[in-house]
Amino acid sequence: MFHRILTGSRQLVLISVICSFLASLTVSIYGALQTVVTILHLFSEGEVSSKGAKTLVLSCIEIIDLFLLATVFYITALGLYELFIDDRIKVPEWLEIHDIDDLKGKLTSVVVVLLSVVFLGQAIRWEGNPNILPFGVSIALVIAALTYFLSGKKNRKSGL
Repeated sequence: MFHRILTGSRQLVLISVICSFLASLTVSIYGALQTVVTILHLFSEGEVSSKGAKTLVLSCIEIIDLFLLATVFYITALGLYELFIDDRIKVPEWLEIHDIDDLKGKLTSVVVVLLSVVFLGQAIRWEGNPNILPFGVSIALVIAALTYFLSGKKNRKSGL
């Protein structure tokens, strides 16, 4: 009986899958709306200047940040579904998730890119004050730690 309860309880992961997918969908739609607003603002303002270009680039980076975050939620939903519910779902080979380490590795890779985009946005906003250095060092340390984490996973899988 306990075996049946545990076997059936894996379906509880569907709550996480559904919520992660809904978060991905919501953030994607918000990013699409933000893209439309940015384009409409560009045409309505019509300001062609270095300040306008900086604002446009910053808006585009923030939009990319949203889409990357949506990707994190989507990969989480897909990975949890593959691991706990049904691994027969058709995905590209690079997105196949066979164990929890595969899911963590894919998510970590996207987080590294996400952090890089966040720093790029701050660098574009930067107005010469020295506060960007601690922020950049903090992000660099997190990226270095995540890279080390990923390389350790790859070395353990290859037997090194």
